[in-house]
Amino acid sequence: MTEARLRSLVALADTGSVRAAARRLYVTESAVSAAVAALTRDLGVPLVRREGRGVRLTPAGAVYAGYARQVLGLLEEGRAAARGAADPGRGPLRLAAVTTAADELLPELLAAFRARWPDVELALEVGSRRQVWSSLAAHEADLVLAGRPPADVAATVLATRPNELVVVGAPDVAAGFALARTPWVMREPGSGTRATAEAYLAEREVAPPRLVLGSNGAVIAGAAAGLGVALVSRDAIGADLDAGRLAVVGAPGMPLDRPWHAVAGAVPTPTTMLFVRHLLDAPGWTPAGPAGTAGTAGAR
Repeated sequence: MTEARLRSLVALADTGSVRAAARRLYVTESAVSAAVAALTRDLGVPLVRREGRGVRLTPAGAVYAGYARQVLGLLEEGRAAARGAADPGRGPLRLAAVTTAADELLPELLAAFRARWPDVELALEVGSRRQVWSSLAAHEADLVLAGRPPADVAATVLATRPNELVVVGAPDVAAGFALARTPWVMREPGSGTRATAEAYLAEREVAPPRLVLGSNGAVIAGAAAGLGVALVSRDAIGADLDAGRLAVVGAPGMPLDRPWHAVAGAVPTPTTMLFVRHLLDAPGWTPAGPAGTAGTAGAR
């Protein structure tokens, strides 16, 4: 069960076709097919089945692909740890961040880190809450910037930063805000901010009209255009508040305290810790206490 075979199975699981998997891996289609066939012989159970012009993983294949993803992630993590131990300033660092953190927190942090440590091999994944925590669980990310980690993810919280969620709208919308009637502009499914907004409305037993937009920037722009109110991080709207395009709504129970968390796996790599020390030099970030060494419920 070589690494190449496992990569072929994972690529097939992600793309749903031999051709797309081969394109991703820069190999021939026959190489992908041969790798999956070899795994099937080794395991003694079918891993894929034909479906139309493509292929689909069997239940056994889907289960095994999950383990394969973790094995590959551990191998990459091991390489990163070994290279970082030899020289942290030249090791790889795989960051994953939710959209708001990537937009509002990372640009200046990464620019300063790159200037200070130009030989670190940086990679950044930006995705939904579900995506970034899945990446950490599968050992595909060394450090996640998001909200509090879920309880089922083995995680080490290394640093935190305050983050307020506020309800905002265009000034005229904010002035006429009614919790049960004013439309809400929301993020896409899978967003932690959307889940928080839905829970907030459900707790107050109201169901105002909702408009779903595809990104944090689109939600902010939609609120500023008067489409409705939105629940957003105060970090993301400083310029809009200063310019008068948005106003904070006096909604009940607001603002919500949802700190940012910098979270690694059980054993952070030396290069990960190099970035965390850089993070702690930035305004607002503080080291996590001993209680922050395990995932807890209530993530962004």
